[in-house]
Amino acid sequence: MSRPIIIDCDPGLDDAIALAMALRAPTLDVKAVTTSAGNQTPQKTLHNALGLLTLMQRQDVLVAGGAAKPLMRDLVIADYVHGDTGMGNTHLPAPDFQPAKQTAVELIAELLRTSPEPITLVVTGPMTNIALLLSQHAELKSKIERIVFMGGGLNAGNTTPVAEFNIYVDPEAAEIVLQSGVPLTMAGLNVTHQALVLPQDIERIRSINNPVAAAVASMLDFYLPLYLNHPRGLPGAAMHDPCTIAWLLAPELFESRELWVGVETQGQYTVGMTVVDEFGQNDKPANVEVLTHINRQGFIDLMVECVSRY
Repeated sequence: MSRPIIIDCDPGLDDAIALAMALRAPTLDVKAVTTSAGNQTPQKTLHNALGLLTLMQRQDVLVAGGAAKPLMRDLVIADYVHGDTGMGNTHLPAPDFQPAKQTAVELIAELLRTSPEPITLVVTGPMTNIALLLSQHAELKSKIERIVFMGGGLNAGNTTPVAEFNIYVDPEAAEIVLQSGVPLTMAGLNVTHQALVLPQDIERIRSINNPVAAAVASMLDFYLPLYLNHPRGLPGAAMHDPCTIAWLLAPELFESRELWVGVETQGQYTVGMTVVDEFGQNDKPANVEVLTHINRQGFIDLMVECVSRY
């Protein structure tokens, strides 16, 4: 039986690849795709979601746009990573269907309320929509099976020395979600920087004869040089958001630990930092399953398998 999920994202190149992995996975039932502002502006992330689902021929999936900005801060976008459109140099087809009339929060709440079973939320952008959902519809917490999110990390950041981008954009929202009591799985930089797509992996994807594989290869062509030329010195492109879908599809590829995690919202130098209590020093019970290691080759094989289904 397939697992019902809602994907809340800010497409974004790696969000697009996560969607490609999820939308033809037989063990996942994607009920909706909702969008947040993050990698690009809210108008562009919504447009990209519609274009991606058109490309992937999943116009049956409900789409809704979410909050235009973080809860308490001005919006920061990552156009320097994802380009002017959010899709690098990849040209998506014009969307051939319309988003739902509801907001992201309204749509997620309706789907949770009417679902016969709890739904897993997959969050690959800033957590603004999910924080609003939990604040406005606390009665629906029990209908959330788990929140699987890309964000944070154990040791370092990619936007500041200590803060990962998704958490940095809306740290207040992330802290609401992390302290909500909902079961959580965190794919942070410490694991996503192990999920590297190497140049030969891109050629393997390019050799798949379908339009989605061609689009994914084009996205990776844009994405890879950013990592090869990065001060961190990675030999491949980090697949941040696809790790969330990979964990749902093949959790055996990962190692994890149950730990307490909070988000710094006040620090002068540390806003957006995920504070991970690795050694139980604050005496608080674990609230997050933190992914720590990934089988890189198994992950690449899974990604290729998913893209081959189109």
